[in-house]
Amino acid sequence: MIENSSGRRERAYLMSLDYEDQGLAAVEEQMLELSELARTAGVVVVGTDRQRRHKPDPALFIGKGKAEALHALKHEANFDLLIFNEELSPRQQRNLERKLDLKVIDRSELILDIFAQRARTKEGRLQVEAAQLHHLLPRLQGGRDLSRLGGGIGTRGPGEQKLETDRQRIRHRIRDLDQDIKEIRKQRALRREGRRRVDLPVVAIVGYTNSGKSTLLHALTQARVQMEDALFVTLDPTTRLVRLPNRREVLFTDTVGFIQKLPTDLVAAFKATLEEVQEADLLLHVLDATRYNGRDQMEAVHETLQDLGAMEKPKVLALNKVDELSPQAVELLLAEDWSPYRTVVPISALKKSGLEALGNAIAQTLPGELVSIEVLLPYTENARQAEFHAQGNVEAVDYRADGVAMRGTLPRRLLPKFDRFKLSS
Repeated sequence: MIENSSGRRERAYLMSLDYEDQGLAAVEEQMLELSELARTAGVVVVGTDRQRRHKPDPALFIGKGKAEALHALKHEANFDLLIFNEELSPRQQRNLERKLDLKVIDRSELILDIFAQRARTKEGRLQVEAAQLHHLLPRLQGGRDLSRLGGGIGTRGPGEQKLETDRQRIRHRIRDLDQDIKEIRKQRALRREGRRRVDLPVVAIVGYTNSGKSTLLHALTQARVQMEDALFVTLDPTTRLVRLPNRREVLFTDTVGFIQKLPTDLVAAFKATLEEVQEADLLLHVLDATRYNGRDQMEAVHETLQDLGAMEKPKVLALNKVDELSPQAVELLLAEDWSPYRTVVPISALKKSGLEALGNAIAQTLPGELVSIEVLLPYTENARQAEFHAQGNVEAVDYRADGVAMRGTLPRRLLPKFDRFKLSS
């Protein structure tokens, strides 16, 4: 349970601007998501509101009249925290806090706070702290009076002591964190190089937060990963070996969930983790098929993939949670245009349905198509025999006096290893 300095859970009022080009449904969906984010952070949401404006006010973001109305409402609704769905400038945040005499944060700061709560490993904690300090620094430069805000949302992670340090110490700490994160990137690069040496393709599971990525990894591998109906459960990637229906072995990596308006500082800090996406051979995009704004969530994932330079990788789309839909609704979904995906598979990670079809789709989409081959492997070539069984599809085996004759298919990238053992046709 999250408490502020007075010993009670923070009570928040949520606010958003409604631009003319957004549409009412989009704004409502974003506010529902903001409410879910706030509750994930442990905050009691007491109300929501939105103001229709052509553009934000440069000083207060919202209009002066709306700010005065919120000041009057804070005593009636008894809230001590105001959360904006959009990103505030340091000046707007400072002006609002002074005018309303309460703590004001934006969507980015809320997401950073959730990450601070959920970071479990040293790597995760370093990355979150770096992101929070990058976000905090311009607000200190702007003169925000952070010392009076107490505990709670926006003050976790670096800790309250960080809020009392001067800018120079924060910059030194950021440099130290950046150096530590570079070391993590080196370690990840070494692990990836180790995976390349065993010639196993990598499938990165990507998707919007709470779409069911960790549940799918568990269903495919029985991996002990944290599964919870909440946002941003997975911050640290988990990699597990999976054998596809065609007997080809691949590595599946779960990644941090994406979200609309993902803070830039967070993307930068988690670059070491997101490199798993950049280095993957195939992306498995898990989409919650039950969400009204599923297309918006898909676009949010695409934007992040584009930023990472990974959008052109081979991709398979898994429409998850179809067990909650009627057969007719699933048929209508499959009939839609899901470009740029050529392969779309309905699944239920929770019920473990559709996983064989998903495995077949991944096998067919992975780069390096399977090529027919027949070889005679000496009995001393145990490693090559094991690799044929693990990476290929063995159709026939004949144990001869001079070795093991094997016929089947292998990924094209492995053919050079078997060239000298080929049987002439």
